Amino acid sequence: MTINQKRTASKLVIGLVFSCLSVIVNTGIANEIVSAKSIKQQKCDILAYVTETDSQGLNVRSGASTKHRILGQVPINETVQVIAAARDWVKITNASGGFKGTGWVVIQKLGTSTRGYATNSVELYASSNQQSRKVGQIPANTSVKLLGCKGDWAQIEYQGVKGWLAREDQCGAALTTCS
Repeated sequence: MTINQKRTASKLVIGLVFSCLSVIVNTGIANEIVSAKSIKQQKCDILAYVTETDSQGLNVRSGASTKHRILGQVPINETVQVIAAARDWVKITNASGGFKGTGWVVIQKLGTSTRGYATNSVELYASSNQQSRKVGQIPANTSVKLLGCKGDWAQIEYQGVKGWLAREDQCGAALTTCS
């Protein structure tokens, strides 16, 4: 191989490398790779409902940040299944209306309610198990702010008190009492 052929081959390889990098960066693949490695996900299995009041609905994204593309929307009061949490984002699936599929939404736009099953209130715990300290009681059939989840426990806030709500005390439907 001559020196000119080697230079031409080297230029071709360098051009291909830069082209591939450009595709990775410009299509968002790089962000997906970085996000997948940098976000520690917590597995969840709870139901929640959309509290977003925007007439377009709650944006569902391909990843856990506003930099990810919008896959669709879920309207207010629709129920979703939360299957994972990462920082201020949760991964949802099985929306009762609107978006079909799996994607990420910002957790501040979701809520849940308390059940009570013929009781006047439910217990709020310091951590995600019933042997932990009780930090308060919440009236049955009360809407609460969703903060996070772990397994089938919902981390919530009610009147400034933060704690964990057991699965049997959660209602992920906005328009019914789940009783």
